[in-house]
Amino acid sequence: MHGEAPAAVRFLHAAAVLGAFVIALTLWAWGQPPVCTTGEVRPWIGSIWSSENSQQVADWYTLSHVVHGMLVALLGRIFGRWIGYPVLLSVAIGTAVGWEIDEHTDWVLEQFRATTIYQGYHGDSVLNAVCGYLFMLAGFFLANARRMAWLLALIAVLEVGSALTARDSLTLTTLQLVYPNPAIEAWQQEINPRTQSGPHATPP
Repeated sequence: MHGEAPAAVRFLHAAAVLGAFVIALTLWAWGQPPVCTTGEVRPWIGSIWSSENSQQVADWYTLSHVVHGMLVALLGRIFGRWIGYPVLLSVAIGTAVGWEIDEHTDWVLEQFRATTIYQGYHGDSVLNAVCGYLFMLAGFFLANARRMAWLLALIAVLEVGSALTARDSLTLTTLQLVYPNPAIEAWQQEINPRTQSGPHATPP
């Protein structure tokens, strides 16, 4: 599979690297902060309610990027007879770059604020967006070399684990964007420290 059109694959690997720069330059030009406005760079933010969520290197939504890459690899397993690795890699790069940029258009930001739990969402830092893109590619390359059963099991673990722990995941975010469900939002808000009171409330 990887032997197909080696020149095209080399070009696409270069394009994958270039994609990170395209995302960074575009978001910087649009006014997104290069790093978290606190000035600190952290490897992980463990609460989706934190003001540093989507601003640092990784958070619970990083798993959604990994799953995104795995789903593209899954397409290769299903339609591999008709599409080759270069096409699959092109889809991975194109959808990852496209999403990181489209996500920061005014229309998409408004949709997130209106239909999901991200009411105060103003977009990612450049650092977080670029890292999300790299994690997506990592998910793609990892899953592309694995068996179908392993791939399906890992996608399920990441989605279920994220949903149960952080109360959000790629599946839930997509569902709430397309068909908002008040019951799901209420369940998510149960762990929102901004709506909790009393001694058991946890800071964001």
